[in-house]
Amino acid sequence: MKYGAKMIAESTLVAVDNDNPQRDFEIDFTIPEFTCLCPQSNFPDFATISIHYVPDRKLVELKSLKLYINKFRDQEMFHETAVNRILDDLVGLLDPRYMEVIGDFNVRGNIKTVVTARHAQEGFLPNGNGRGLSR
Repeated sequence: MKYGAKMIAESTLVAVDNDNPQRDFEIDFTIPEFTCLCPQSNFPDFATISIHYVPDRKLVELKSLKLYINKFRDQEMFHETAVNRILDDLVGLLDPRYMEVIGDFNVRGNIKTVVTARHAQEGFLPNGNGRGLSR
């Protein structure tokens, strides 16, 4: 096994301490080369994944996120499953005040699919544009 494939296979998501947990601030990640496999055809599905969150006590470590996302390339799953799994895994790791994951999938069979999944801690309300920064 080549070293890159080994790093991906052995990786786990890692959280690091937030040095500013007293403050609400927003973090955005754009992952333009996401791939997974269609569970019916096994053809690759391509998407841009956007992750937006307001952290609490933990932040996701970026290299671990990169390796985690690359694990999806060989997994068979529907678009909705992929987006919800990313949200569930990150919420389980970080317990953010607010998180939104959007999967903007390339056209397939003349259909464009965009999947949005959200999480908010109790008492944390998103502001008017659907993103969180108000209590």
